[in-house]
Amino acid sequence: MPQPTTPMQTFRDVSADAGEIAQRLRAGAVAAYPTEAVMGLGCDPANEAAVTRICALKQRSLAQGVLLIAADFAQVAPYVDLARVPSSALDKAMASWPGPFTWIFPGSERVPAWISGRHEGIALRVTAHADAAALCRAFGGALVSTSANPHGQPPARTAGEVLSYFPQGIDVLVDAPLGGLGKPSEIRDVLTGELVRG
Repeated sequence: MPQPTTPMQTFRDVSADAGEIAQRLRAGAVAAYPTEAVMGLGCDPANEAAVTRICALKQRSLAQGVLLIAADFAQVAPYVDLARVPSSALDKAMASWPGPFTWIFPGSERVPAWISGRHEGIALRVTAHADAAALCRAFGGALVSTSANPHGQPPARTAGEVLSYFPQGIDVLVDAPLGGLGKPSEIRDVLTGELVRG
């Protein structure tokens, strides 16, 4: 089981603590935090070791890839090959954000293999969850977001469920409410509109 880099710290007031959480994320921390529907695991997408730790916690292959969330499109734009995205497709994605909609975009050269996995595209969401967006703003960019659960198990919906799944390996726990959505975000291919996950 991956060990935390430092003792786990719990935060309950993101508006007050976002800066400290962001500092720990920049230092390689793995965080559990609320999203629109479930608790997520996240880290700095540029930190291969942190992403690898998350996949080990979830017992999930790096080849599956992970999605990124952001506070606004500017934070994810560098990961997108915009030359391959028709304006109509981009407009459709932008009209759904911020919100619980994840879109798979053609990835730019900036997307590392540990984020895209075996996929050519990259899954991105501009989150409507206030705390998750505040973390992205404090961090200064997009964050990894994958459901907080071992592979094949139901996603955690509370901080207590996160700890029952992962008694070790989490550096930062944000114990705050979910966004009230009943199920994880819909995922569609931005170029085709095809539903990947309903």
